[in-house]
Amino acid sequence: MKRLLADVTSGRVDLVVVYKVDRLTRSLSDFAKIVEVFDAHSASFVSVTQHFNTTTSMGRLTLNMLLSFAQFEREVTGERIRDKIAASKRKGMWVGGSVSLGYKVQDKKLIIDPEQAAMVRSIYQSYLDLGTVRLLQHRLDTEGITGVGGRPIGRGALFYMLQNRIYRGEISHRGNVYPGEHQAIVDAELWTAVQQRLAQARTQRRSGANANNPSLLAGMLTDPVGKPMSATHATKAGRRYRYYVSSSLITSTRDDHAEALRVPAAALEKVVVGLIARLLADAPGLLQTLRSAGRLPADGAEQRTILAAAQGLADRWHRQGQAEQRETLLTFSAQVTVQRHEIVIRFPASRLLAKLSGKGTSRADDRDGRMDRNLITITEPMALRRAGREMALLVGSTIAADRSDPSLVRLIAKAWALREALASSDAPSLTVFAETQNISQSYATRLVRLAWLAPDIVESILDGRQPSSVTSSALMRDTRIPTDWQDQRRSLGFA
Repeated sequence: MKRLLADVTSGRVDLVVVYKVDRLTRSLSDFAKIVEVFDAHSASFVSVTQHFNTTTSMGRLTLNMLLSFAQFEREVTGERIRDKIAASKRKGMWVGGSVSLGYKVQDKKLIIDPEQAAMVRSIYQSYLDLGTVRLLQHRLDTEGITGVGGRPIGRGALFYMLQNRIYRGEISHRGNVYPGEHQAIVDAELWTAVQQRLAQARTQRRSGANANNPSLLAGMLTDPVGKPMSATHATKAGRRYRYYVSSSLITSTRDDHAEALRVPAAALEKVVVGLIARLLADAPGLLQTLRSAGRLPADGAEQRTILAAAQGLADRWHRQGQAEQRETLLTFSAQVTVQRHEIVIRFPASRLLAKLSGKGTSRADDRDGRMDRNLITITEPMALRRAGREMALLVGSTIAADRSDPSLVRLIAKAWALREALASSDAPSLTVFAETQNISQSYATRLVRLAWLAPDIVESILDGRQPSSVTSSALMRDTRIPTDWQDQRRSLGFA
């Protein structure tokens, strides 16, 4: 049909001939749109066995009536077929389709293929032994085990195979399971063990417990225009850089989506973790937050219980791994929005209260959360700027990163190397040092001043806690850095 319409619109076809009108389409609305295309491009439409004058009102009425009956026939036929399939599956009958590995068809029924059935049971047992579908697929490829038609078995096919109730001698249909007429290949004990292991793996993937580089906020982030942000990474010189990227940048370019963001993942995660810890540790602020959300219990003893639980969670929060922190954020149903100039965290107050009180959430509470009522909102100003070759996330006046500015650290390292060379007489003068290092004497003169920065300033730079104004280029431009440490702190913004 697409090819036909393309030929009509391009002018290559002037006359469309069909055997019967309802063979072109049996949808009245689709036919009306097709005829509009024909009329717009002066293409004629003719039926060999049915003669209608579509230029008259009576001809158009007859044509529409005919197509209405054709559409009715199609819909009734579809309903009868679906009802027949449902009735057959309730009886446990196999109604056709692709034959699962381990079975063959005989007299329209599934019969066990002994050789393939043994292979299926071996795959189920291997999954329990290995623990992951990835390793299972690797073993099958190594051993040359293939599926139907001799094709390698993909991961998606393995997931489907491990959950296919056909192997339990059952037939599933629209969420319901019925005893089948065919025999089972996998016994109940092996089936249950595999399903439990699959459920455990799904929980681990959801929480990121088994990830080598977990993304704490995956599935919780949106950008300024409400688009989801996906976790991604890049590897350069053996170093892995993680980011959260607006979905529009994955499928398009920044020219088309000016508001899209690319945010360093570790820095953003550090900010979110810190904001949650601050909320939990601030007892008066937490009570006020719950009161503003209309969720503060009236009983004083219950309030003290909540505060004690919040303080305990705050004490454990920074010691927890990312998997545990992610599970807590998922329990809160947290949603994080990254704006151009602030980070916003929102979650239902009922979820926080349930976590701290240990009572769980009711259906009414969950409904409130989904309808965006009684929300706790945490905001923090931020900005993005480039630090060396990376993007840094600025919160207040400091860089919120889990690592320091690489170019700034290298500069401090060069300064200390110069200091050590001068102190050990390896370089009798700045001129000799500059010549051996292939740098200008002016550069060496400016560099040597950085070797006598205050120890706490150096530690802040190494930890990535320096003010946003302290960069490698700014330090090299400033020719008047004080020698007094207190003056240095005031001059560089550390005081």
